[in-house]
Amino acid sequence: MPLHKDEILNSLAATANVAQFASFRPSQNGSLVQSYCRITGYEENHRFSSVREAIVALLANSSDKMVNIRSYEPQSPRSREFIYGLSSADAVVAELQRLSAERLHLIVNETIDVEDGGVSGVAQGQLIEFSPDDTPRCVEKPGVASLPFPLGMKVLETVYGFAPDLSFAANARVEFSIHPKPRGYHQRHTIIWEYERDTPNFLSPPISWPNRFSRHLGDKAFGLLIADSLGLPVPKTTVVGRRVAPFTFGRETGSFEVWTRTSPVEPQPGLYTTVKGWLDPFALLLKEDPEGTQLRSVLCQSAVRAKYSGAAVAGAKDLIIVEGRRGEGDRFMLGLDSPEDLPAFVIENVRATYSVLASRLGPVRFEWVHDGDVVWIVQLHCGATGTQADVIVPGEAKSWVEFTTAAGLEALRELLATLSEGQGILIVGSVGLTSHVADLLRKAKFPARLKPTVDRA
Repeated sequence: MPLHKDEILNSLAATANVAQFASFRPSQNGSLVQSYCRITGYEENHRFSSVREAIVALLANSSDKMVNIRSYEPQSPRSREFIYGLSSADAVVAELQRLSAERLHLIVNETIDVEDGGVSGVAQGQLIEFSPDDTPRCVEKPGVASLPFPLGMKVLETVYGFAPDLSFAANARVEFSIHPKPRGYHQRHTIIWEYERDTPNFLSPPISWPNRFSRHLGDKAFGLLIADSLGLPVPKTTVVGRRVAPFTFGRETGSFEVWTRTSPVEPQPGLYTTVKGWLDPFALLLKEDPEGTQLRSVLCQSAVRAKYSGAAVAGAKDLIIVEGRRGEGDRFMLGLDSPEDLPAFVIENVRATYSVLASRLGPVRFEWVHDGDVVWIVQLHCGATGTQADVIVPGEAKSWVEFTTAAGLEALRELLATLSEGQGILIVGSVGLTSHVADLLRKAKFPARLKPTVDRA
């Protein structure tokens, strides 16, 4: 006979960290009977004289002086109604009485702040899914971060500085939350909310972002974290974020210089600061995003002794476009310098890096720096483009507006803001198909192509 949820929770509490709780079952006469409890200051499964006494003790000892109610049918492993964040003992008892009238079994557990910078989610089989600012039921909503279990565990350990306590059987389904501060009955960083045995061994879908967790860290930070977790060369990077404590990943480059890079919620090609040298991250965040809605973090990244720099994108018809220049690539990415012919070994190395990334992520776009021996990834995004030859964004237009690349990215942003449906852009001048100019055009989705040059000879 399968165990009830509260029986499983009681068993888990012996070794795993659970939120403080008390559980109840309906009796034959309709009253509630206490089953189990774990409340700080009381013996395991202390028997309270009444439901109300148990709830008062749980509220008094909970970290945020609030509780949740989970209801379920004993023959069904999945929850029924879930009530979040009650702070009054009277309100809790009233809800328990209402739900027990439906012959539901009930678990009351302490509410733990889900907006503390941590994440909640579900681990099942080869898959782990999670989001910030939510309960484990976030997996039922769009935008959840969905990763292969080993990769997700490495990402979470890098960001939070500890390995989540999720060592369970491969066929288990585990609802969890991870917190920067110790929480729960055993005062640890990982809390287990529900545990089911003998569940399907889910396979992870292709990794994609933006998602809620990539927006939590900043798009650049998340992309580089994925590349590093896959074992690709990423320069040593320290992330100074708004929502999480600073964390570091990547490899030493042999250079003592650094780049300061802003990391917006989603890609904003060339809009925010990237500069060689160190800037005050807090002053930078205040200056460029005073409302705190667009920039999630600032990256301090070790410089690479650049012999060649550029970008690679997946274009139309599985075409891999590799472009770049000698030296550093910031002017090339801004569209201020044209691409140059690259040595064959550089193109070969970048394509090999692309193949490794694509084998795990599908089509990708990334910025790279080559130091003569190693291809370093300095920015990574997932997804293909429709770019090919002189077509940056495929499509036809009723009318075409010309834009000269020498005018710069900000002028292009202003122009794009004035365009309407049916219009397209003809780019006048030489620009890389992998540059921020091209990225911005692809993001805007208006048809865009390079204007043919006229041979006057």
